[in-house]
Amino acid sequence: MLITQLKAKETITSLTAGKKVFIINCHGCKEVRFPEKEAVSLQKELSAEGNVTGIMTTDYICNPENMQLRLQKHMDKIQAADLVLVFSCGVGVQTVAEYLEDKMVCAACDTYPVPGFQGVTPLEYKCDQCGECYLNLTGGICPITACSKSLVNGQCGGSKNGKCEVDSDMECGWERIYRRLKEIGRLDALKCPTQIHNFATDDEVK
Repeated sequence: MLITQLKAKETITSLTAGKKVFIINCHGCKEVRFPEKEAVSLQKELSAEGNVTGIMTTDYICNPENMQLRLQKHMDKIQAADLVLVFSCGVGVQTVAEYLEDKMVCAACDTYPVPGFQGVTPLEYKCDQCGECYLNLTGGICPITACSKSLVNGQCGGSKNGKCEVDSDMECGWERIYRRLKEIGRLDALKCPTQIHNFATDDEVK
């Protein structure tokens, strides 16, 4: 189970400023906590600016087969957008980013842990529910879970032939992030000052 909380309004508006946006809402785990009223209010504001190409509300976007079927009905509106803004946990954002590999996909929420069941994803994507989502800076690939060392400031330098020095069967998470950012034309994100992770958010809901 999990709790999702909207990122600061200033953060979301800075992501969407001057861009055409397609919005995805996931209500799959909403029985625990999803900021539905806050999300609807913010989305109305974004729509009023005339930059929203469409809004899709579904459940369990962490299930790729279900998600693909739902997204196919909206592909014209998605292709018309510069940015796909996802209101879900980190697993949902990563699933959408993997499928829409030519689009900038951003997280509108941070995720906090609650013990118990979470989602239905059959994939290996993971959300550590750290309460401080980095996916908007790393192309939709989580540096906390994709890197054995959970580095948020780039590659450690110990990888060999694209494999992690801690786990030789694991692809280096930061090499994946670099390739993804290059594919969507966002290598400039690597120039952003490193946001030091606040580990207090791992256990505490703000």
